[in-house]
Amino acid sequence: MTSPRKSLSSLSLSAIAGLAVLLALPVASQARPAMMRAPAEEAGLPAGTLVISQSQRKLFLLQGDGMALAYPIAVGMSGKAWSGWARINGKFVQPDWAPPAMVKQANPRLPNLIRGGSPGNPMGARALTLDRDEIAIHGTTNSMRASIGSAASFGCIRMYNEDVVDLFDRVSVGTSVVAVR
Repeated sequence: MTSPRKSLSSLSLSAIAGLAVLLALPVASQARPAMMRAPAEEAGLPAGTLVISQSQRKLFLLQGDGMALAYPIAVGMSGKAWSGWARINGKFVQPDWAPPAMVKQANPRLPNLIRGGSPGNPMGARALTLDRDEIAIHGTTNSMRASIGSAASFGCIRMYNEDVVDLFDRVSVGTSVVAVR
């Protein structure tokens, strides 16, 4: 099994080539999630791994049968995006949200806590927290749906609520996540 702390530079050349092929494949934007051909085995990543492509604004769930599910996402804005390995360390339904210090500094009028299920809660319907500081894969508010496909967050991976619900049901705590540029 691939180590979740493995650096991208330690992937083999064939693994990097496989990821490049995977990320270059076109994705149908109509069907969410879109099933697509993906050379997951060639990339050297096991089925069940989540691959976040910052440049494509897509999250791929590798299937292990040469296929991947692809979801449109919003990624971190300039200077806030991250790359490397992580693991899912928590799964939450209708989570409360307390703005991290850097978000509160940028938006001082935000309340200290927004209860789960509130229309203004940016975590949306579900959240998958990562073992990185204050980073999650989560849903969104109705007013922020238009941000999907852009670089708009403070580092989190933002999804349509219907997509994060689908992904939530497909992954578990401990799932490996790799974010690439």
